[in-house]
Amino acid sequence: MLLGMQHALTHWDSPLVNFEDFDFPDGRGHGRRWVHIKRFHLPADSRTDQELLAALIAHPEFRDTYDGAGVRLEPRHGQWWAHRITPGTYVAVDESSATGTIRTWATSGVLPPQDLDARLQEAVYTPIRQATSRYALGDLAEDAQHDYGPIHIAFHELVLIDRHVGTIALLVAADD
Repeated sequence: MLLGMQHALTHWDSPLVNFEDFDFPDGRGHGRRWVHIKRFHLPADSRTDQELLAALIAHPEFRDTYDGAGVRLEPRHGQWWAHRITPGTYVAVDESSATGTIRTWATSGVLPPQDLDARLQEAVYTPIRQATSRYALGDLAEDAQHDYGPIHIAFHELVLIDRHVGTIALLVAADD
């Protein structure tokens, strides 16, 4: 069953919220921060969240180091070896925890410009609120880092499953 689901998980789109596209009051921007969201349509035969996490991990779009090179066939995800990430590596989180993690990272003591805050509300906070399940990538062992990881100052990863609209989203928020 799971093998069939892997192929049925269809990549929809990959919106990017790049903080450099917004004018900050100090004129410097807000570091090199960004949020990359990869959205997929749920397969018609989706059953458990664990099966959906496994299908996401097996999908070629998951193989992204988020270093600007895009998706590759290499066995890396973020700063980790992809094979070290399993459905059990993800920890269920509630809406408040998921939103709080991203909001704390996004603001870091600085209020974002109003247009960036509105974009984060639309692209990040609303999908977190509407998700029927939320998972955060848990801690991985140091030896799970690939040969040139870590490459980000901060790296936050959420998986948002929304069974009402039939989507699963891989949300990565990071600083370069």
